This record gives sequence, structure tokens and C-alpha cells, in this order.
Amino acid sequence: MRQPHPPLLERAVPAALLRWEVVLVCLAAWGCFLAIPLSLGELGLGWDALNHHIYLGWTAEQHRFDRDFLGAGYQSFQSPYLYWPVYRMAAGGWTGTAAGAVLASLHVIVVWPVWMLARGCVPGATMFDFAMRVLAVALAFMSSVVLSAFGSSMNDLLAAAPLVWAVALAMEPVTRTGDPGPAAACRWVLLSGLCTGLAVAVKLSNGPLAVFMPGLWLLCARGPRRRLAAVLLGSIGTLAGFLLGYGYWGWLLWRHFGNPLFPFYDHWFAPLRAWVGWAG
Repeated sequence: MRQPHPPLLERAVPAALLRWEVVLVCLAAWGCFLAIPLSLGELGLGWDALNHHIYLGWTAEQHRFDRDFLGAGYQSFQSPYLYWPVYRMAAGGWTGTAAGAVLASLHVIVVWPVWMLARGCVPGATMFDFAMRVLAVALAFMSSVVLSAFGSSMNDLLAAAPLVWAVALAMEPVTRTGDPGPAAACRWVLLSGLCTGLAVAVKLSNGPLAVFMPGLWLLCARGPRRRLAAVLLGSIGTLAGFLLGYGYWGWLLWRHFGNPLFPFYDHWFAPLRAWVGWAG
């Protein structure tokens, strides 16, 4: 007697589809992201973009510390390198559609870690699980704030991408089936720390969110000693990621102002300037 087929949502997803799931999700997201600037036929530039997006991109290419006085207010001194693509395309005469397509493509970098988090919450191999992961990724990008980034010069999503990666990597030892082992967990924690430091480097306002990362690293090991070691390793990775991402810009600010975080905490660096003979 023929066995009845299980309901569609209870059927197993083909192994090949599961193997390429994240790639297919990223490609589908890329197509959706591209559809926004292509349908608009332009790239929106608001007052905020003209105030510092373009200026910071210009600064990334040609340092202007000795030419302008607060060209974009105190925002002139934030790390400018995420703004360089917008400036370069604007200076190169790119059309709004082409520039919007490039920026939308760059935003795909955040899709993979969102899918990793969705897989951690819904790890099954049924059609229902597959559909829930796809819907979770779609919902993550359907807020008005996120959607507005695909038709403008906003780079907030790019600035948030390293922190999303940090969270996703920190959750890998927790969400993977079976014990990944201390060595594998250390690798995930170290990579998570590197991404955390990079997130703070590209945008200092990520710092208040980054301080909560040790809470996730505590979950990556068992036993008090291993948990503390995970936090220490993640913290070292964070420092390394920050130095890699911010080091050159911080050195430029130190050379011109005697403060690698200028204009913040300037009084903290006054004794250091005096000690090295800075006469500013």
C-alpha cells in the first residue's frame, strides 16, 4: 500500500539546495537591493550627504586638515573611508543609477551574517525551516530605515555590517550542532572580536553596542576559566581589529592635532602631548 506523502512544509529540503542555500539567499537579496536604485533611476543625495558624505570621501582621498577649518563640522574628523566610494563615483561622473547599483551591491555583505543568525534560530532541514530562514532574512531588511539606504548615499548599513558579523560569528559555537571544541570556539571568538574592533573603527558610535559583545563570548565556552579566556581572546581581537581599521586615520589625527580621537577626550591626551614635547 502506497504511503501518503507528507505535507509540503514537512518535506526535507534537497541536500544540494541546503548546500547552496546561503549563496541563493545572497543572490536573491542582491537582486532585490538592485531593484530599488534601478527602478528609481537615480541616487538620492540629501543635505547630510552634501554636508559630510561627499566631504569625507574627499578627505579620504586628499587629506584636508591644513586646508579647511571644520569643513563638515566636527564630522570632518570621523573615519572617512566608508564614504570614499560615493565621492569617487560622484567625482568620476557616474550616473545615479550606476552609483546606486554599486552601493546596493556593497550592502550584500551584511546578508550572509543575517542568514547565519536565522540558521542558528531555525536549524532544521524541512521546507518549513527553509522558508522561515528566508523570511527571517527578508524581514531583517524590510524596515523603512534599512530600505532607505538602497536609494541614497547612506552607509549606515555598511558601518553596521562588521558588528552584525561579530554577533553572527560569536553565536556560531552556540548554535552549531554538537560541541565545536575549544580550538574551533576560540577561532570564532577571535574572528568575532576582530569584527567588533573593525565596527568601532569605521564608526565610533558602534562602541556602545560593542561593549555587550563579551556577554556573547561568555556563551562560547564551558566552565569559568574557559569563559574568561574567551572574553580575553575576544577583547584582544577587538583591540587588534580596531588598530587595523583605525590605526592609519588615528595616526593622521595624532600628527595634526595630538589626539587620535580628535575632537573627543582631548584633555586625556594633553599630558601625553606635553610628555612628547608637543607645543600645540
